[in-house]
Amino acid sequence: MAAMTVRGLSDETHRALKLRAARHGRSAEAEVRAILDAAVADEGRVLLGSLMADIGHAAGGIELETLRARAPHVPVDLG
Repeated sequence: MAAMTVRGLSDETHRALKLRAARHGRSAEAEVRAILDAAVADEGRVLLGSLMADIGHAAGGIELETLRARAPHVPVDLG
């Protein structure tokens, strides 16, 4: 996992960061990670499963009948 050092952070920003972290119940470091994750998240990204569901709904959808095997599960012997 990557690491980063932020130099030149003002005392005011550092205090505000610690207060924000306390409000969210996490450490200042965890708060910085959450802020950075949110800042770089691709909000326009479409997840494949969501896209496929949307296409299915637009096409009228279908009902799938799923059948589950009734045979007992036999664990694999790795020994």
